Amino acid sequence: MAPIKRHKITIVGAGATGATLAHWCAAKELGDIVLVDVVEGMPQGKALDLQQAAPVEGFDARVTGTNDYAETADSDIIVITAGAARKPGMSRDDLLGINYKIVKAVTEATAPRSPEAVIIVLTNPLDVMCSVAHRASGFPRNRVVGQSGVLDSTRFRTFIAMELGVSCEDVTALVLGGHGDSMVPMVRYSYAGGIPIERLLPRETIERLVERTRFGGGEIVNLMGSSAFYAPSAAVAQMVEAVLRDRKRILPCAALLEGEYGQRGIFAGVPVVLGGDGVERVIELDLTNEERAAFEASCRDVRESLAKLPAG
Repeated sequence: MAPIKRHKITIVGAGATGATLAHWCAAKELGDIVLVDVVEGMPQGKALDLQQAAPVEGFDARVTGTNDYAETADSDIIVITAGAARKPGMSRDDLLGINYKIVKAVTEATAPRSPEAVIIVLTNPLDVMCSVAHRASGFPRNRVVGQSGVLDSTRFRTFIAMELGVSCEDVTALVLGGHGDSMVPMVRYSYAGGIPIERLLPRETIERLVERTRFGGGEIVNLMGSSAFYAPSAAVAQMVEAVLRDRKRILPCAALLEGEYGQRGIFAGVPVVLGGDGVERVIELDLTNEERAAFEASCRDVRESLAKLPAG
């Protein structure tokens, strides 16, 4: 009997987000993990530390830390978390020039070694870095996806649940557009226990929660002086699981649009079916005039940032 193939997950960037993602993936036993970083000793140490948690937590995933991209070969998933993190007062776009070089180099080092992988991008500015990874990899559109709406939506869900004093498990929410301050929390598609939140909360409260969602990342940066990592890594773990277990999850992700929502040639947050082939389908929603205008404004912000990238 042929041995069952174990999935292989490469996580590039062993900082707080990458290491926490490795933790989530190991605990869920999604596959063997290769944690890569340019800092000598750090990925090796974090991988060994996490591996030593296996007897306590009861997972069988193998965790390897390395500075050598050769060890990433034949990965099923490549997650790119590497890049400069935001500091107080910085926008996501302030990271554009620095992280362009990092994401391009990382993609060029990993994609040829794992030509059938799905790439998940976490580095900011997220939507633009997805374009960088897509161009550098040469992968088809379905196998490059960004984590944006999953995180933004879970923040919106959290704030709604806190406001209502109910379980977050009973709250669903949707956020579209670019992963930035012009993101579009979709109030009309947000529910608590199947009840539209517009029936449960006054308009001024909803508007406050929408604004808090838009600036949710910045709120954390201002509080602790660095980017969030628990929720972003948990959101990526959900995406990794959807792909490796072919779960066909409907999740809001940064996907390459080729005519959907009237947009072409950019990555933006939209609901997709995420499964074994990556982005298997983009779901188009009927938007009101106000919602469409907000989505188009968010996409314009993505295009403006995209235009600042070096040619090629």
